[in-house]
Amino acid sequence: MKAKGLTRREFIKSTAAVTGAVVLAPSYAGNKKPRAEDLIPLGRTGLKISRIGFGTGTMGGTVQRSLSTDEFNRLIHYAYERGIRYIDTAENYQTHTWVRDAISGLPREKLFILSKMPRIPDDPLGTLDRYRQELNVDYLDAVLVHAVQTPDWDEERKVVLDALEEAKEKKIIRSHGVSCHSLTALRKAAELNWVDVNLVRINPQGVKIDMLKPARGVNSDASHVPDVVEQIKIMRSKGHGIIGMKIFGEGDFTNFADRERSIRHVIHSGLVDAFTIGFKNTDEIDETIRLTNGALSEMG
Repeated sequence: MKAKGLTRREFIKSTAAVTGAVVLAPSYAGNKKPRAEDLIPLGRTGLKISRIGFGTGTMGGTVQRSLSTDEFNRLIHYAYERGIRYIDTAENYQTHTWVRDAISGLPREKLFILSKMPRIPDDPLGTLDRYRQELNVDYLDAVLVHAVQTPDWDEERKVVLDALEEAKEKKIIRSHGVSCHSLTALRKAAELNWVDVNLVRINPQGVKIDMLKPARGVNSDASHVPDVVEQIKIMRSKGHGIIGMKIFGEGDFTNFADRERSIRHVIHSGLVDAFTIGFKNTDEIDETIRLTNGALSEMG
């Protein structure tokens, strides 16, 4: 909630202090009031993505796969009807075929489907063909190198990067990028012009965000938030598309105030083009839309 005695503009400035400065996303410009259901330009890619994404990989996908197929299908359609057109999946989540069945009957051209490739498959292009078959689509909007941790991940997985570049030239995919799981990997991602899209872990509480050398069992350190923000600002300056994840600490934010704080941080800072949430019921979708609209209404 807004601090007592602060004007709306003062409140926004105080929130921006968490990140050092407000870096407004292009979607905030102009006279049109931004809404949760907006389609947002994704960096320099020329693509548009819904502001909110439906994640299918909470706890490695076990949360979504614990739903019945009918429940999952209804949830995807419920989200779609409310303007959530970005669906986030990955081979590791084992949800490709779940997504395939859920989007059956929905217009493909209105969806943004992102998947991720783990490690180094023997045949990356063949693997992409399998992804398309599993999802029953002709192309994917984005494919990311998944969960990189080392500072030289681009050299370690060069065969994958080269394959994704070839796939983009062949229009098998429309963009490529990376999801990072360490601060050193994030720094490398910020440097690379190859990266079209970054999937970044961000919340103001520092829960499950990228760190340098986290101690065993430690998944929270707010002191690393400024380091992550610094890299995201570099990415944005280079025109990278930026998608936020772990907005609710992968479900750790069971307290409403934490979820509200995180959504405000993400929206007010303008650090990301879009963000993904691993939904498991309609109440979570409704709350996220409500919190997003509330945060957007405070901009100005």
